[in-house]
Amino acid sequence: MKTKIFRRYLALLTLVLASTHPAVSMALASKATFWNTPQDGTNQFNKTPTEDWFAAAAKADVEWVRVTFGKWKGQQRDFLAGNLDNYQGLVKEDLNTLKTVLGWAEKYHLKVVLAPLDLPGSRWTQNNGGKKDLRLWEDKVWWQQSARYWQDIAQELKDNKTIVAYNIINEPTPEFGTGLAEHGNSSRYKSWYQQHQGTSRDLPAFYNTVIAAIREVDSYTPVMVDAGWYAQPLAFTYWPKLDDSNVLYAFHMYEPFDFTNRSNFLRKKAGKEQYTYPGSIPYAGEVSHWDKQALENWLNPFFAWAEKHNIPDSRIVAAEFGAYRMNPGTSEYMGDLLDIFEEQGIHWAFYSFREDEWDGYDYEMGNKPLGWKYWQAVEKGENPARPWDKKNPVWQELQEVLIDS
Repeated sequence: MKTKIFRRYLALLTLVLASTHPAVSMALASKATFWNTPQDGTNQFNKTPTEDWFAAAAKADVEWVRVTFGKWKGQQRDFLAGNLDNYQGLVKEDLNTLKTVLGWAEKYHLKVVLAPLDLPGSRWTQNNGGKKDLRLWEDKVWWQQSARYWQDIAQELKDNKTIVAYNIINEPTPEFGTGLAEHGNSSRYKSWYQQHQGTSRDLPAFYNTVIAAIREVDSYTPVMVDAGWYAQPLAFTYWPKLDDSNVLYAFHMYEPFDFTNRSNFLRKKAGKEQYTYPGSIPYAGEVSHWDKQALENWLNPFFAWAEKHNIPDSRIVAAEFGAYRMNPGTSEYMGDLLDIFEEQGIHWAFYSFREDEWDGYDYEMGNKPLGWKYWQAVEKGENPARPWDKKNPVWQELQEVLIDS
């Protein structure tokens, strides 16, 4: 707790000093300096945002929230954008809803990173009838619509002091359908990028295009960029450093996926042995022992890439990480990742906090199922309270770091 208080004191001091220097704006100081010390956060991927959610997150000592509006019900086909098949401008009513939610975050002293699930030409699969939408990576015409969309967002929200970064798109997949394996070591990216550099699948070039459009109207809000292949850290290792200097490089960590996902939990029902962490777990077609050292070894190529390009730890974000809460070893897995992130000195945001559509990553519940009465109430259209058990090991791992950091 003392460390957290010191961070806030340091940020306040920086603001005071900035206000006395005519060359530095208060907005620039508040947004950029927020990331100068490690920040602990969570993800808000709820279908229906509520003020109570932000109050609870603040009470849990969360400092920042990665907020997506991709699930929210809008006035038209797609929230805020109207129609991602033919973007014509922001929907005013939806923008007002977003500003209301940002007001709740400000009320509880939470900083926000905006993270759309969709862009023009890239509608989130769950918002697209279960079909993958790859138009953004097949034709650069969608780059221009996406750049305009983000420029409009920045124009409207650049002075919002609660927003500390624009996360351009959640988990992009320009590699999809090109023959590049989703899992494996970092060396597989080099030849792939040589083939696709300069094309519509060139993710760094796409980001440079969008960021340039944002900078025409907003010169100070940091931009957060996810790596490819669903924001895998190793998918950064072929990148050049982006043109803009005010960038946060974000990755998501769910590896080894055969352990972290819900399918592992369901193996027991199918009469198969569940994968346990630490333990022997398949990855990229091979079974090996996974523990903290293995996680570090797997992440090291990414950290080496960042060091090579002089990207400081203060500009690196583990923007999502987690495991299905009922898998055997989830608390140990989360604890090891938290140790690695804290030792590295990077920012992090666990996935997720009190998600309203699914309980699989609601760590306040530990490893207990909700039970049939809960789901019966949901089927009736009710919103029953979840039976949280905050003394469970996985939540205690998170809470200990949130409070102490």
